[in-house]
Amino acid sequence: MLANQTLTGVLIDEVALDLDELARACRVEPDWVVRHVQAGVLGAPGSEAPHALASVRFRSVDLARARRLFELERAFDANEELAALVIDLADEVRRLRARLRTLGLPDT
Repeated sequence: MLANQTLTGVLIDEVALDLDELARACRVEPDWVVRHVQAGVLGAPGSEAPHALASVRFRSVDLARARRLFELERAFDANEELAALVIDLADEVRRLRARLRTLGLPDT
């Protein structure tokens, strides 16, 4: 893959991206990914150790989260911790609404 190409499509969990591929897919610099992994808001727990960054592999959920993080940071000039908190809260609201629907209760 050429360095200036943008990755598009659906990533399945059996296929994982490395740090540079994730950065290209999100249209960010690799340093952006490294900062977010080291801050603990992106990637698997424990992957924030500097020696582990070279071997970190990112799944489809990481790609989706990274794109959402970048959009929040860009749109609202938010730092990585605030953007991660917003995403975590939005995900929790979606999970709770799904549980309410499963129980047959209104979700409003």
